[in-house]
Order: sequence, then C-alpha cells, then structure tokens
Amino acid sequence: MQEIILQNKKHGMRTLCICILIELLSIAGFIVSAVLDESYGASPYIWVPLLIVSLIVCCIGWIPLIGLKILKPQEALALTLFGKYIGTLKGEGFYSVNPFCVAVNPASKTKLNQSGDVNHSTGLPNLSGDLSAVALDKKISLKIMTLNNNRQKINDCLGNPVEIGIAVMWRVVDTAKAVFNVDNYKEYLSLQCDSALRNVVRIYPYDVAPGIDTTGDGVADDGSLRGSSEIVAGRIRDEIQSRVNEAGIEILEARITYLAYAPEIAAVMLQRQQASAIIDARKMIVDGAVGMVEMALARLNEGGMVTLDEERKAAMVSNLLVVLCGNHDAQPIVNTGSLY
Repeated sequence: MQEIILQNKKHGMRTLCICILIELLSIAGFIVSAVLDESYGASPYIWVPLLIVSLIVCCIGWIPLIGLKILKPQEALALTLFGKYIGTLKGEGFYSVNPFCVAVNPASKTKLNQSGDVNHSTGLPNLSGDLSAVALDKKISLKIMTLNNNRQKINDCLGNPVEIGIAVMWRVVDTAKAVFNVDNYKEYLSLQCDSALRNVVRIYPYDVAPGIDTTGDGVADDGSLRGSSEIVAGRIRDEIQSRVNEAGIEILEARITYLAYAPEIAAVMLQRQQASAIIDARKMIVDGAVGMVEMALARLNEGGMVTLDEERKAAMVSNLLVVLCGNHDAQPIVNTGSLY
C-alpha cells in the first residue's frame, strides 16, 4: 500500500461560499415563484417549474458541504471512496473533497498509556478529551508521540526476574500503511514494544557478570542492563523499528524509565550487593593496613631506634593489623616495664 497525497484540495472556502450562494438563490426562487403566483397571477407553467427547480436546488445544494475538511498542523486524513483508498490530506488548511469520501482511522478510539490519549472516564479510549467529538474524529496525528508501556517482569540472561519499563518516542510517517496494513497501528506498536523489550532484556544480566556474551561475537564482555542502558535502549529501538516498518511508523527514540529487581528477590539481591560492598571495603582496608605495617617496620629499621627479633616483629605486625583492620577503636595498653 503506497501513500497518495491529495494536492490542490485547499478550496474549502470557495466551496462553502458557492453552496451558500446556491442556497440563497433557491430561497430567492421560492420567493419569486410565490410573488408570481399571488401578485401577478402568472401562469402555472411559469412559476411551478421555478418552484420545483428551487426546491431541488435547496435539497441538494448543501451536499458539497459534507466534503469540507479542516486540518490543523501535523494532522492527516486517509480517505476512501466506496471502499477504495483515494489519498491522504496532509497539512493545515480548509479542504474540499468528494462528499462521499469517508475518513478511515481504526485507532481513533484506542487508548494507550501515551501522550494524546487523555480520556480516563470511560472504558473506550480516544484521542481527545471531548467525548462528543471523538466519535467522529478520524484524523491521524503526525506529531511525535510518547508511548509509556506498563512495566514488565522479565528474566535476564541469568534467570533473575527484573522489572523494566520503557518510553518510546514515535510518529506516523505513512498514513496508508498505518491505516490499511495493520488492524490497529497503536495496539500493534504497543505489542511490538513489549515483544522487542522481552527479546533484548533476556540477552543481558542485570549487573555485570563474568562469562556473559551480550554482543553475540562469542567473547565475554561487561554489558549489563544497569551499566549499559544507552546500548540496551538503542538495541530496543532498532528491534521495534524493524517490526513496525510495515505499519508506517518511525521510532525516534527508546529510553529505559524503570529498572529494578522483582520484589520476590529484591531483598536477597540487596544483601548480595551489601556483602560485595563489604568484601571490597575489607580488601581495601587490608591492603592499606599491610602497606602501613611495612612502612612502620621499614622506618624502625632505618632509624635503628629499636631492634626487634622475628618473634617481636610478628607480635608487632599482629597488633598493628588488629588495630588498623578492626571495626572499633582500639583500647591501647601501655607497658612501662621491660619488653622481656
């Protein structure tokens, strides 16, 4: 299905003026026929045809008004004539088309968690807060829309359940494909976002894990959902775009808006992270303490202040490590007597 842009249709004001003029002439015909009959006693062969013509013109003169269409910036109308797609109106203006044309937009009543769908009062979705206007509004928005899908619970590559949510910026670029290639392009986009998100997230671990290949080149890397959010978002965008090309939709950007472990394992993972942090801190403390002990022994040996045998050195090292690596402040005991 190829999109056809209807040109030279911005003559709605001219059509409106002509219809008004025709209706005024038909009213004038009624008046003239009545005057000819009542005041001048004209022959019925004169005023009766005039009355019939005026009546016919008055009855059908308003039909072209049905074909008047008003579009605001970044709006479009996909039109069909007796079931055949004839073209699309794009751009702001006052248009006049065949009055028998019908605008088609199967997603006009679809409500998603996205910008533009603002009705929350009924079960039926819509694109406008005015419920009386939505029923007849078949306009297709060409603006950039933001789809904020619900959070999903997905297992990462290690099998850990995580909750993740994304926001997708998109717009319609081909109205014919959007209207006729899929049943409902909004629902189609939402489902494809869910599917693409699930396919990409299962490739990555939540946090950096050893021996995990996230790029598919057979080499382990440091990719993760938490640390490589930009790369993950880019892969999600590309995945969605490859699925919605047939729907005439362009995906501009995808962003991760929420990322966390699922509630059932969140507490355990928090303990794991705390344990890892404690181990890393202890390693740093021990490395620093050993360096300080080496420096103390070296300074004592250089100055010749105290000569310690191996046993005394071991005791000193033990005492210094206890003081430096302890969780609480040391309570020193001062020995004023002999070392031996």
